[in-house]
Amino acid sequence: MKRTKFSFLAIFALVAIILSGCGGVDKMKELPEGTSFKVTPNPLEVHGDIVQGTIEGTFPAKYFNKKAMLEITPVLVYQGGELPLPVKVLQGQDVEANNQVISNDAGGSFKHDIEFEYVDAMMKSDLELRFVILYKDKRIPFDLPQKIGVGVLATYKLVDKDPKPIMLKDNFQRVVSSQEEAQINFVIQKSDIRKSELTKEDVSTLENFVKQTAAEESLELKEIKVSAYASPDGPEALNEKLSKERGKNTEKWLGDVFKKAKIANKPSDYVKVETTAEDWDGFQKLVQASDIQDKELILRVLSMYSDPAVREKEIKNLSKVYLVLKEKILPELRRSKMIASVDKVGYSDEEFKEMVDNDNFGELNIEEMLYAATLYQDNDTKLKIYSKAAEVHGDSRAHNNVAYINILKGDVAAAKTALAAADANNPAVKNNMGCVAMLEGDLEAAENHFVAATNAGNDVKYNLGIIAIIKNKYPAAVEYFAGTDTFNQGLAMLLTNKNDAAKNTFQKVESAKSFYGLAIVGARIQDENMVLNNLRTAVGKDASLKERAKIDLEFRNYFQNDAFMAIVE
Repeated sequence: MKRTKFSFLAIFALVAIILSGCGGVDKMKELPEGTSFKVTPNPLEVHGDIVQGTIEGTFPAKYFNKKAMLEITPVLVYQGGELPLPVKVLQGQDVEANNQVISNDAGGSFKHDIEFEYVDAMMKSDLELRFVILYKDKRIPFDLPQKIGVGVLATYKLVDKDPKPIMLKDNFQRVVSSQEEAQINFVIQKSDIRKSELTKEDVSTLENFVKQTAAEESLELKEIKVSAYASPDGPEALNEKLSKERGKNTEKWLGDVFKKAKIANKPSDYVKVETTAEDWDGFQKLVQASDIQDKELILRVLSMYSDPAVREKEIKNLSKVYLVLKEKILPELRRSKMIASVDKVGYSDEEFKEMVDNDNFGELNIEEMLYAATLYQDNDTKLKIYSKAAEVHGDSRAHNNVAYINILKGDVAAAKTALAAADANNPAVKNNMGCVAMLEGDLEAAENHFVAATNAGNDVKYNLGIIAIIKNKYPAAVEYFAGTDTFNQGLAMLLTNKNDAAKNTFQKVESAKSFYGLAIVGARIQDENMVLNNLRTAVGKDASLKERAKIDLEFRNYFQNDAFMAIVE
């Protein structure tokens, strides 16, 4: 009996020692009324792959042990893992340390900022606080954590990373116009055509040019303009007569050319004759371009007098000068000038397609090949043509367009190879390099390329808009996407809380994500029908959106809604 009594007293003493050692600090594990914890925002939000929040807590008076410290560890718990965040340490008023003090007499509050990198599994998660009391070299953990936050809003992650490549256009012209010029000169006061004039190189070239139009189906003679002149010396009536006869004789010679070329139509169908009796304009131009010593004096006479007879008289009075004019200038003005205009008509679209279908590219120049690719809708045929154009002609546009098609097809490696052979200074090429970099996940390089390609057009702005959303620059994204009527434009509106504008934009886009975006707008404005109807359409178009909707905290107020659950199951 004495032994039993002694054992009971020993146990009692041991418990008393332990309790006195903790000084009643265990009571801190019981959080009294007036204690509160919260995180802002709740749910947390991810922007630019970073989650930020602020934890706030309040303890009432008489709670915090004067000699204890409290470690508070925020932990994000998600499927497949947990992420402990930096610890907040608080201390009682008698503790000699450098942590925030919570008074036993008055209680107190604390704030603790958190920041961490986001991974997709964190969308469905809980933020909890785990507590450990530190007292006299002892660590006393709380029995249970305090849950203060639920999940992470990741709405910006819906962004379509669909950069727009740019194709470089051809310079193909179906009809190409060309001209040949020739001049027949005449002896003073004569209108007959000398044989020596017809053997001149320019006249022979024009004659062959006309003959060629008859021989080649693709060439079409449009017009031969004849301008017949007389020099401004001599009587005006005589000059009038000479210019008309020179024009008539030139037209007659062209008629002989037509006969030799076996052109069925009459010369008058093509030849248009104009005459100038006294070619003062030509005279002035030749004098101006000459090295005649007194040319300024002659030009002054022309400017002082407008009457042809007076002009001629005054110039002849300059006897020495007139002799030079008579030798060097006036003979060049007694002429018929001929300009033949011909159109070369290129291949028809049907002919282009026949060549492509038969892999007959040999006769096509680079402009024709680039144009031929635009006649097809399927990217495989386009790629075949652009690849052949790059191989045969080595043209930078062809290499760029090979990359353009490969980006659309999702073959990033092939696009990158093609761009390596293109002109890196071309804005369109820079844009396409940015598309490749974005699809490879190198956003910094992508942005640098896009910024350098701003002269390439509105597609570059769209691509910069994608970067802006990813980098948490939502107002800039709104500006970049302006007028595009795309899902990404609606998303940018949504991320800047412009619900009405987002709704209007999403309604213009017939895609699963756009209906999903409309469902989010409905949740934000508390329109249940809008949520359910649009979410039903969204998952009907893309069933993979069901899994997202189940955990998307945009719909947290509908997680227990029977109709909502039926849609996402």
